Amino acid sequence: MPPKSDSVEGIVLTFVNEQNRPLNSQNVADALQKFNLKKTAVQKALDALADSSQISFKEYGKQKIYLARQDQFDIPNGEELEEMKKANSKLQEELADQKKITSELESEIKSLQSNLTLEEIRSKEAKLQSEVKEMEEKLNKLQSGVILVKPEDKKKIEESFSEKVTQWRKRKRMFKELWDNITENSPKDQKEFKEELGLEYDEDVDVTFQPYGDMLASLSKRRKVSR
Repeated sequence: MPPKSDSVEGIVLTFVNEQNRPLNSQNVADALQKFNLKKTAVQKALDALADSSQISFKEYGKQKIYLARQDQFDIPNGEELEEMKKANSKLQEELADQKKITSELESEIKSLQSNLTLEEIRSKEAKLQSEVKEMEEKLNKLQSGVILVKPEDKKKIEESFSEKVTQWRKRKRMFKELWDNITENSPKDQKEFKEELGLEYDEDVDVTFQPYGDMLASLSKRRKVSR
């Protein structure tokens, strides 16, 4: 007579049948901790079930291995196994399709989340409209002949620029002559000597004279033409 399902033997028997794999008493006790069953009670239940032939067991030295009785299960024949394989293959294909659909949906959700909200779009639109209005006002001033920079201010800027670039060229030439004289017969490596003195060339700070020299030449040419 099978034990009651809520008894210790009933709980252990249900577990062993559900697992349908070799188990020792420790495996069963660990799995059934949620029922507050102690190992001694589990061991006693396993032995009782084995003695009543409700489960099978084998001894390996001092170790007992318990297993659900296999005659209680319907074992499929070759044809049934083949059908099961086909069904499993079909299910695997359906699972792959579902995973693909899920991946596509997740990508679409991420894409939608990266888009601007309606509030953000309106804010950006207002900012762009303000910038367009500002540029239109500047354009209208230029088209109407309004002078944005006074001639005297322009002259001052050009003269200041001309003086600074001229001084730059002059000092650059003076330094080169002086440096060549100092290092002409020096056994030291020029690069190491320069670093030792803490000197920096224009190129060391990503500045080149040429563009400014060209601007100065263009400015001088324009002045000659306007005279």
